[in-house]
Amino acid sequence: MDELSGQYLSFKLQQEDFALDIAHVREVLDLTRLTRVPKAPDYVRGVINLRGAVVPVVDLNLKFGHGLTTETVHTRIIIGEVTVSGELTTLGVIADAVQEVMELDEREIEPSPRIGTSLDTGFLKGMGRREDDFVMILDIDKVFATDGLTLDGLGLPQVEDCA
Repeated sequence: MDELSGQYLSFKLQQEDFALDIAHVREVLDLTRLTRVPKAPDYVRGVINLRGAVVPVVDLNLKFGHGLTTETVHTRIIIGEVTVSGELTTLGVIADAVQEVMELDEREIEPSPRIGTSLDTGFLKGMGRREDDFVMILDIDKVFATDGLTLDGLGLPQVEDCA
């Protein structure tokens, strides 16, 4: 599990703690106006204009069957890079709140449980220990690998570099 050691961005979804490898995260934005895309899956809340690039934004609460994210002053969009249909794609993920960048080493990361969570554990890289709690470390590429999400299917141009 040594390859799991490193820095992670922790965030909340429905009172559950999640984390993404910081290598996948480009920036964190305040929630902004989303433009809905007709016929997109429900969990694709829309697209944003990020410095001239069209970036799809996904509601992980909906994707994981938790219902629509309740928008608050703490709601954020995590902009990251995800492999979708074999291509590196810039994607926004709505989080209830972003917490911190945390350092975890292999001694603090346990294998994903086979039962006991509302999340299909195939999407998890592992469980990071943080004080008395755990944070679920997402394998963000696997979150989108099984459902056929493609930017072509959304009718969107491929997003290249947003910088």
